[in-house]
Amino acid sequence: MSFEGKVAVVTGGASGIGEATAKLLAKKGAHVLIGDVTDDGGARVVSEIEAAGGSARFLHVDVAKASDSKAMVAEAVSTWGGLHFAANVAGIGQVPSRLHDLDEKTWDLTMNIDLKGMWFCMVAELNHFLASGGGSIVNVASGAGMRATVGQPAYAIAKAGVIQMTRQGALEYAKDNVRVNSVSPGLIDTPAVQALPDDVRAMYAAGQPNGRMGRPEEIANTIAWLLSDEASFVSGLNHVTDGGWFQMSPK
Repeated sequence: MSFEGKVAVVTGGASGIGEATAKLLAKKGAHVLIGDVTDDGGARVVSEIEAAGGSARFLHVDVAKASDSKAMVAEAVSTWGGLHFAANVAGIGQVPSRLHDLDEKTWDLTMNIDLKGMWFCMVAELNHFLASGGGSIVNVASGAGMRATVGQPAYAIAKAGVIQMTRQGALEYAKDNVRVNSVSPGLIDTPAVQALPDDVRAMYAAGQPNGRMGRPEEIANTIAWLLSDEASFVSGLNHVTDGGWFQMSPK
């Protein structure tokens, strides 16, 4: 699996799954534009990629703004002469709440970043791919988008929308040589999870079928495969990468 000389954009690339994805694509030879709202984290990831011999650049990108997604694609093209792959990883969680208690501010923020922001990214990427002859997109959804999740109504609904938007994109752009897939991770040991108390993290790990949380690098491996030519006949797939969590009966 090689991305030698190709160009990729990765949103949410300043930490967690996005960081792991950006580093993996760069290791495989891609020029990587990292888009994130966390400037310090983005600069750190670029520095680490370059120290390892890779090629990367950071751009402040708020996916909730259509203009930022357009600027991200334009920056990649102007810097390296094209764009071939997009990993749309950026997203936020939701403060636990039941549906009827959910305030409008939380609903809007979650939808604007997790769903509308994903659409903004896809629009910018698709416009380029339609003009350039094709490309590959992977959207990061969630296991929460596949079944109702207690305390996470806005997040679960937004991620369900991401899965359906992925399918829609796969169907509409297949003849344009554009593939669109999604990845639905289970519980992943990201910085946000690492900030939780040790006993909470241990409880989460114990609740997984294999007794541990996933690593960001394991999700990055799935994303990279779906983006690559090795998955050239795969489009519209929601790849569940969760260590078997979805097979468990909801409690």
